[in-house]
Amino acid sequence: MKISGNDVATGRAVEVEFSDSILSVTPAPSPVEFYIAPGWIDIQVNGFAGVDYNHPETPHEEIARSIHALFATGVTRFYPTVITGSPQDMEGALRNLARAKDGLPEGDAIDGFHVEGPHISAEDGPRGAHPRHWVRKPDIKEFRRWQEATGNRIRVVTISPEWPEALDYIEKVTAEGVVAAVGHTHATARQIADAVAAGATLSTHLGNGAHGVLRRHPNYIWEQLAEDRLMADFIVDGIHLDASFLKVALRAKGIARSVLVTDAAPPAGALPGRYRLGEQEVDLTTDGRVVLAGQDRLAGSALSMDRAIGNVMRLAGVSLDDAVRMATTNAARAGGVPGRALGLVPGERADLVQFRFDPQASQIDVVSTWVGGALAWSDPYRTVCFSLRSQKNKSD
Repeated sequence: MKISGNDVATGRAVEVEFSDSILSVTPAPSPVEFYIAPGWIDIQVNGFAGVDYNHPETPHEEIARSIHALFATGVTRFYPTVITGSPQDMEGALRNLARAKDGLPEGDAIDGFHVEGPHISAEDGPRGAHPRHWVRKPDIKEFRRWQEATGNRIRVVTISPEWPEALDYIEKVTAEGVVAAVGHTHATARQIADAVAAGATLSTHLGNGAHGVLRRHPNYIWEQLAEDRLMADFIVDGIHLDASFLKVALRAKGIARSVLVTDAAPPAGALPGRYRLGEQEVDLTTDGRVVLAGQDRLAGSALSMDRAIGNVMRLAGVSLDDAVRMATTNAARAGGVPGRALGLVPGERADLVQFRFDPQASQIDVVSTWVGGALAWSDPYRTVCFSLRSQKNKSD
């Protein structure tokens, strides 16, 4: 199979030949209409298109539908994310998602799982929308149950280093190749430094899951920004972070250590209204915020990755190349996604996205999405246009 596009990284028109992996990237024989890039990676997705990944009995056909909706936004690999809940519900949700991965044709896009909590801060603010009554100390035996439920496919665990048990836990999970991420925390500078020394390498949605008011310094946001051994991911929906913080955070981390995530909740990609996220109800408001039902507390986002890429360009002034890196190779490195850390080069998995780009509006319009060399989604309008153009060329 061969497809063409303007390579986001180089600006040159290229033709990519691939099977399940990229075989070659060569100059395109003729001018091309679209851009081409590695497919987006999202390492934090709580649900999408009205589908909740946190319920132990979410039907697999609904999970399949949500994955198709993700394909339409250019996502090719993602980590369904299970948040703080009862031990039974968390294990049940992970087991259900693992069965979906193994049983659905779309399941290849599920490249592992992210467990966000329950070993987080119980304080209002850092806890975010996680239910307080299920917050609990790190327990390696519980981690082993998650691994058993998923066939050893837990890839990221978000934890607060403030727990006395945190360092031993971080050492044990990272020894198994799992990413330990600092998040939903009010840890001290020493606790964060010790967590990094124990193996933590990522900050989960930095700038969120925090107190509304912090002492100006020191505080746990500055400490994570200043720690060069931590990559950081950001929710760039224009709601979770304002432009000034985003600009400063990206300057502190540098593009190479910055990652885009959506933290998408079930209402993402759906109409405003009420939805479920695990045991809790959440509302998607008309202005695009996802909040706990009847409250003003954010509970994930309604963001999609194609919009996140455009948003970070518009709000922080980064280039298209850098924005795409944050959603592809950087995300692969931060989340341990295999075969995706190098970009559009031979040998990498053939996860590809073609898209149109409006530089004035910083807007991406996905045209086609390929996962492991298979066409996962295409714009029906564009398909018709290609067909008509092909027929015209033959008649000419």
